Amino acid sequence: MTAETSGGTQVESDVVLGIDLGTTNSLVAIHEPHGSHILGDALVPSVVAFAPNGDILVGDEAKELAFAMPDRVVHSVKRLIGRTLHEVRVEARSLPYEVVEGPNDQVRIRIPKSTGHAARDYAPEEVSAFVLRALIDRARAELGDRIGSRPRVVVTVPAYFDEAQRQATKQAAVLAGLDIVRLVGEPTAAALAYGVGIENKTSTRHVLVYDLGGGTFDVTLLKIQDGVFRVLATHGDTQLGGDDFDRILLERMLATIGIDASSPSVTGVSKSMTGLDPRILSTLRRSAEELKKRLSQTDAASVELQVVGTRDSARAVTFTITRAEFEDAIRADVDRTMRSVRAALADGHLTTEAIDDVVLVGGSTRIPLVRESLEREFGKPPHTTIDPDRAVALGAARQAAILTGDDRDTLLLDVVPLSLGLETLGGAFSKLIVRNTTVPCSVTEEFSTQVDHQTGIDLNVYQGERELVADCRHIGSFKLTGIPPMPAGLPRVAVTFTVDQHGLLRVSARELRSAQTASIEIRPTLGLSDDDVRRIVHESIEHANDDVVAREALDLRNKARAIVRGTENALVRGGDGLEPEQAYSIRKALARTKKLVDSEDLGALNAAVDELSSYTMQLADDIIGSAVRKALRAPDISKSPTGVEPRT
Repeated sequence: MTAETSGGTQVESDVVLGIDLGTTNSLVAIHEPHGSHILGDALVPSVVAFAPNGDILVGDEAKELAFAMPDRVVHSVKRLIGRTLHEVRVEARSLPYEVVEGPNDQVRIRIPKSTGHAARDYAPEEVSAFVLRALIDRARAELGDRIGSRPRVVVTVPAYFDEAQRQATKQAAVLAGLDIVRLVGEPTAAALAYGVGIENKTSTRHVLVYDLGGGTFDVTLLKIQDGVFRVLATHGDTQLGGDDFDRILLERMLATIGIDASSPSVTGVSKSMTGLDPRILSTLRRSAEELKKRLSQTDAASVELQVVGTRDSARAVTFTITRAEFEDAIRADVDRTMRSVRAALADGHLTTEAIDDVVLVGGSTRIPLVRESLEREFGKPPHTTIDPDRAVALGAARQAAILTGDDRDTLLLDVVPLSLGLETLGGAFSKLIVRNTTVPCSVTEEFSTQVDHQTGIDLNVYQGERELVADCRHIGSFKLTGIPPMPAGLPRVAVTFTVDQHGLLRVSARELRSAQTASIEIRPTLGLSDDDVRRIVHESIEHANDDVVAREALDLRNKARAIVRGTENALVRGGDGLEPEQAYSIRKALARTKKLVDSEDLGALNAAVDELSSYTMQLADDIIGSAVRKALRAPDISKSPTGVEPRT
C-alpha cells in the first residue's frame, strides 16, 4: 500500500503497531500469529534530552543526562500535553526544566541557548513526537522493511483524556510521521492483553481494570462475552499517578535539607529565582522515584544525598522513610482512586460481588497499599500475572490486529468518557451524546430559532455532566449562516454529533428547509484543569437535585417567553377580530405572564403560563376560524389567469 506525498512516494507499513505512549516509559508491540510481544523487549523512558551541540537524545541516553543538564532533559511531558500554562503550575513546581507560556496560553518547554544555538521553545506534542520516532526506530530495527516509511499505529491514551489532550496526542503522531489507525483507551487496551488469557470465551465476565501509571489514573469496567469486549463505564483522573507519589517524597527530602517545597525557588517556572541548583533537584527527583520502588519491596529505605548548590554549604544528608510513613503520605491519593472505582461500578450498575477479575496496569500498582485497598474492596486479590508495565502496549498491538482483520475472534467497543452537547436558550446544556456511549457513534437532533428572521445560528459545543453550560467545559464553536429569514420556530436545524473510532468529535449542522450546512472538527486549544475531570462527574451527582430545579426553571421561563412572543404576534395578526371581553382577558393574562417571567415565584409563573396557554389555544382557533370564514366569502381566485386576486 502506498500514499503519494509532495515529497514523493511514502511506503506504508504492511503491519499495524501498538504503541503505549506513557508518562514515564513507552513501548511498541506487534501482534503476530503466536501472540503479541514487545519489540526491543525493553521499556523506553519517555525522556528527551536537547544537548548543547544540537543533538537530540531519547530514552535511556537522555535519562542519563538528567543529572548533568537537567534544564535540557524533558520528562513527564504527557502531563503537559493539550493543557495551558495555568493548568500545569503544580506539575511545573517539580520540573527542573523551564515551562513557559506559548500562543493561547498553551504550554511550551524552553530549552536554553548554547554556543551556536539560540534558545528554543518546544510544544509538548513535539517532544512526544521524538519519543514516538525512537519507538519506530526500535521496531524498524527488528522488523526491517515491514515497517515502511509511513508506519501505521494504534496509540493509547488515558481513558479520561479530554478532546484537547486526545487531539494533541494525535498531532504528536502526525509530527512523528505516523498514520494513526486508532486512539484507544489505556485500560481498554490492557483488558485486551488480559483477554488473551481467558480460556472460556463463551462465558460472560465482568472485569475491572485499575490503571495507575506515572501521570494518570483510569478505572474501566468491561463486560466480556463471546469475544466481545464492551466498555460499561470509565472513570479516573488525568492528573493523578506515580509522579505525585514521587513529588510527595521529593517534598519531604527537600524539607530534610531545609528547603520549603512550596517556595517559587523550586517551582521550575522562574529559573531566575532558583535557590536550588537544577542538578540537585533532578538528583532528588530520581532518588525519590528509586525510594518509591524500594518501598514496595522493603519496610524502610534510605538514601544519602550530597547536597551541593543550596544557599547553605555543601553537606551530606541521609534521608530515611518507612513504608508505613510513605503509605500514610499517599493514602489520600489512593483513597481518591477507590472513589473512582466505586463511581465506575455505580455507572455500570454493578456491585463489587459482580466483578470476576481485577486487573492491574501501571508501575504504581506494585505499591502494596494499592493492592491491599483493592483486595479489601473486592474481597479477592487482583491479578498480577501480567506485567503491569507491558499490558497496555500488548493490548494496543492486539487492537491493531483486530482493526486489520488479523484477529477476528475479538471485538472492542469503547465509550465516550464525558457527555457532549450544545448550549441552548438561556444557557441550558442539551446533551446529544451521553457519557459511556459506545463509540464510534453518531446522534442527530433537530433545533430551531427563537428570534424572528434569524439568518445565522451560533453553535457552542460543550463537554460535561451538569444541566447548565456555565458548569461545563466549552470545547468549540461554529456558525451556521445563510438561513432564509423565517418566523421563530420555523427553521429546522439538524445538528449531528459524530464521535469516530479515535474518540474524536465532529459536529455538523444543516438547515433542512434551505439546505445550508456548516461543520467543525473539534480542535480545542485548552485542556481540562487539574480538578475539572475528577470534579465533573462528582458534581453532577452532588448537585443533581439543584440542577434539575435550575433546568426546570430555565425551561419554564423559555416556554413563557415563547408563549408571550407567539401571543403578541397572534394579536397583531388577528386581534382586531376578537370580542372586547376576550381581548381583555388575553391581554391581562399576557401582561401577568410577562411580569412573572424573571421572578423567582415559579409556581405563579407556571400558573400564568397555563392560563395564557389556554387563551392562546382559543385565540388560535378563533383566528383560524376567521380566516376560513373570510376565504369562503372571497371570490374564486383560481379562475384568475395569473392566480392573483383581481383589484376592486
